[in-house]
Parts: sequence; C-alpha cells; structure tokens
Amino acid sequence: MDDKPLISLVTGGARSGKSRFGESLLTTEGLEILYIATAKVYDSEMKDRVEKHRRQRPASWHTIEEYRQFKQLLPAWKHKVEGVLLDCITLMVTQLMLDQCSQPWDDLSSVELDNIEKRIQQEIDELMDALKVMGIPAVIITNEVGLGIVPGDRMSRDFRDIAGRINQHIASCADAVYLVVSGIPLRIK
Repeated sequence: MDDKPLISLVTGGARSGKSRFGESLLTTEGLEILYIATAKVYDSEMKDRVEKHRRQRPASWHTIEEYRQFKQLLPAWKHKVEGVLLDCITLMVTQLMLDQCSQPWDDLSSVELDNIEKRIQQEIDELMDALKVMGIPAVIITNEVGLGIVPGDRMSRDFRDIAGRINQHIASCADAVYLVVSGIPLRIK
C-alpha cells in the first residue's frame, strides 16, 4: 500500500470519530487546508453541529460551504492550499437529492429516480476529477449507511441505496480507504 495516498476515503457510522480522524490525516503544522463543508443549516441542531466542527478545526484552515459544482470551484484553490478535506459525502447526496425533486418523493417513477442518481454520480465524478487535477492530498468523509435496519420509508431506502453506491464508487477511485469504529481507524484499502 502507498504510504502517502493522494485521495483517502474515511467511512464509519454516526459519531464514530471519522471527521476527527480525517482531519488528523491532514493536520501538519502550517499546512494550508481547504475544508469543504457540504451541510446546509436548516435548524438549531445542525447549526450547533456546524459550530462544533468549526471550533475543532485549526483556525488557519480555509472553509467553503458547498456541495456541488466542484469542477468550477476547485481549480481556483489549486495553488492556494496543500490539502483538501470534504465533510461529508452523505450530506452532499442528501442535498443533491432534495435539489432535484420538486414533487413528493413517493411519487417518483423509477426513471426519475435513476435520473436523479445519474446527476448525483455526475457531481461525484466531477469532484473526483477536480481533486485528481489538484494533485494534493485530499480526504473525503462519508457515512456507512448500510449497516442498520432497512429504513421504513421510500426516500430513506433510496438515500441508503444511492449513498451506498456512491461510497463504493469513491472507494474504488480512492488510493486509501479507512473504516472508523469507536474512534479507532482501520485501513481497509
């Protein structure tokens, strides 16, 4: 295995320590890091979570809050930073799913659902291509969503399925993949 991977994927369950571990992969004194936060703040609980993450990061890191259009966004940062951390893919998938659906989710046809997933895959491909072009260490955080019970509603099941396939795709493209359980990372690729 390569000791210094260019693109790393860090996955695990909720509150497993994956963000902290992912940050540690890039934390070096004086290193300029671009932190891409994909969350949208909809309520006070999410606002508190975002604030906690901000306080935990080094103050010198640059933060952008975005979940799409990385093909246009990342080239401007190519010579300004020495590493990228994106947290997280599952929030990105959620936002992209919501952006593309103007009707009740249960009313989507299988063709419409396939088109939504294709557009999400396109955003992910553009992200991965942009990170490769930057040529600097990048860490991508995601949630492992397939270890629990089968969700009771259609949108949650579709999210689980799409996120699972997206995670598989990113893992196949990444140079290193880590699974974090109870704060303990295990390199699986």
